Amino acid sequence: MTLFDSPRPHAPLPQRIARPSPWMLITLLAALAGTALSAAFAVFAGVALHGVIDGDSGFLTAPQAELHSALSLYEKAGRFQGGAYLACAVVFLFWFLGMRRATGPLAPDRFRHGTGWAIGSWFIPIAHFWLPYRIAFDMWGAASPLPTGGQAYRAPLWPVNLWWGLFVSNVLFSRYAAMRFDTADNLTELRDAVRLYLVCDSLEILAAGAAVFFAVRLTAMRDRKVTQGPYLATV
Repeated sequence: MTLFDSPRPHAPLPQRIARPSPWMLITLLAALAGTALSAAFAVFAGVALHGVIDGDSGFLTAPQAELHSALSLYEKAGRFQGGAYLACAVVFLFWFLGMRRATGPLAPDRFRHGTGWAIGSWFIPIAHFWLPYRIAFDMWGAASPLPTGGQAYRAPLWPVNLWWGLFVSNVLFSRYAAMRFDTADNLTELRDAVRLYLVCDSLEILAAGAAVFFAVRLTAMRDRKVTQGPYLATV
């Protein structure tokens, strides 16, 4: 829980605020579902490859034909996963930009960066691990109900933090797993790399699910605020 704003006067919302196309959210959800399914396929292929390698850590063996078939399936799953991830990334960027434009009028003084940063922040080395989160944080705060009756409103931030934490963890862990897989010279190193990738793929599935919840919740909060006004309804 994080306190967004201290109570202070607020101007009424503009009469007409552009609403993002619902098809953008639907497309994003479909893309995230495709990413999760491709990661699940990669988990299946990884388990199959891991199962081909027999023995303890001191001496590992694998039938050549089965190993070749399992590696072929694993590479196919990797290509499918990479394509689904790239397509989802493009859709997510357009949705992220659209939501930045849609939440901007709700709290113009909240945002630290211009609208274009909703896309540009993802391409700045090192900073892309932090700036997009700050923009998402600001959008979440702009879409949250404002204080009313002298009472501050505590909006839960865990959907934003959960999504971003899983996303960053998956990115960093995937880079490490890819390095281990590319440099594997024997069955022991190959098996260890596959185990790392199994963790990465599982994180990707969880991150996709968290992104779905974040996107749906942010859109619902934004639409509710535009419809009902900037203040909480009183009972």
